Amino acid sequence: MITAIVFVNAEVDRIPEVAEAIAALEGVSEVYSVTGQIDLIALVRVTNHDDIASVVADELNKVEGVISTETHIAFRAYSQHDLESAFSLGLD
Repeated sequence: MITAIVFVNAEVDRIPEVAEAIAALEGVSEVYSVTGQIDLIALVRVTNHDDIASVVADELNKVEGVISTETHIAFRAYSQHDLESAFSLGLD
């Protein structure tokens, strides 16, 4: 699993709609509204690097209201707790 953290600047008056549209994209697992110099943080989880380009460049960047994005690829996760619970099927 490859994780990308995408910082999103959006039109201020459209942040909730932009966040919902991004959250609906396949490959996007979470979207957070945040304080600071960016408006939203989207977590993209896909199986290969080409899929990151598909999600971010081909879809997320084209959501109406998105002004700019900055994508960071995660190298290593130091805590699996949240990921394991998020993807658990409850079959234990």
